Amino acid sequence: MKLIIAYIQPDRLTAVKQALYEKEVYKLSVTNALGCGQQRGYHESYRGVDIEVNLLKKVRIEVAVNADFVQATIDAIISGARTGNIGDGKILVVDLVECVRIRTGERGHDAIG
Repeated sequence: MKLIIAYIQPDRLTAVKQALYEKEVYKLSVTNALGCGQQRGYHESYRGVDIEVNLLKKVRIEVAVNADFVQATIDAIISGARTGNIGDGKILVVDLVECVRIRTGERGHDAIG
């Protein structure tokens, strides 16, 4: 079992969800996030004052999958999020020690679904 965490551009969320659905990955969590990577933000002027904006809007997607779906999930996120520009995002894969479905008490692979 793995937890796949992806940080992507907000405007690519629809494309990523569609790519995941095509790979039969339906269960995901989406959170708005702020962060910066290689692009390090930008400068803008507000009422004549120069402001450095170094935390950019991102979307965090979390998907818990069984081992059979790890590569398909990663491929779907890449195909939906990639524009070829700096700031496309990152994918992190973390081992899941345990998963419990609250409603039924199922554990492990059965709880993820």
